[in-house]
Amino acid sequence: MLVVGELINSSRKAIAQAIADRNQAYIQDLARKQAEAGADIIDVNCGTSIGEEEKVMTWLVNSVQEVVDLPLCIDSPSAEALAAGLAAHKGQALVNSITAEKQRWAEVLPLLQQYKAKVIALCMDDGGMPETVADRLRVADKLVPGLVAAGIPEDHIYLDPLIKPLGVNSQYGVEALESVAALRQKYPKVHAICGLSNVSYGLPERRLLNRAFMVMCLTRGMDAFILDPLDMPLMGLLRAATALYGQDEYCLEYIAAARAGKIKA
Repeated sequence: MLVVGELINSSRKAIAQAIADRNQAYIQDLARKQAEAGADIIDVNCGTSIGEEEKVMTWLVNSVQEVVDLPLCIDSPSAEALAAGLAAHKGQALVNSITAEKQRWAEVLPLLQQYKAKVIALCMDDGGMPETVADRLRVADKLVPGLVAAGIPEDHIYLDPLIKPLGVNSQYGVEALESVAALRQKYPKVHAICGLSNVSYGLPERRLLNRAFMVMCLTRGMDAFILDPLDMPLMGLLRAATALYGQDEYCLEYIAAARAGKIKA
């Protein structure tokens, strides 16, 4: 199970302020805390740094990698910012993201090849956001063969079915779960990932919905999540569900987390 720590994102006011102040200590402390809580990868996003995103991305990557020995998820809608982050990154990064949109594909694919990065592939093309399970499969049928043909191994690809807010349509949760199952069945060597909190946007007690949805997604085959690793009940549920789903041999990871005080009942 792969956990991508989502908290270093300039859409959050505290991060935007830390970036504006170049408060390296704040950024580094948050990176450490996410790593200690169980994140496998630390996401870095500075998309609100209009006009200086490349410079800020380089600063973020260097700042985080000074204190955390983990790969980073270089996260930006700007191909130039992705390039800056990848150039500064040590080791193999995860890129968020590529789509089947012609322009995005042309901009991001050469970066994946140049830096041999893993990639989150959104199930979206020039037709826009997917509306059905069939839409997602159709786009995945472009993404996966195209990436593999370009030299990206299947197990370096993380398909994102694009989770939509449940508050907009009560069937969006079911749609997402069915999409995960269908994608994993068709492409068993390819991973499935999502931004977990998207499902609860606009609803009260969002963490409760996020936690329930995570467990449901795991049972459909999702094996990676972008989430808040400082949410101890969420991380505890993830470890418990992973063990119950037969993906933690002899429950060793669950036991280790419990002994380390990282599980909260």
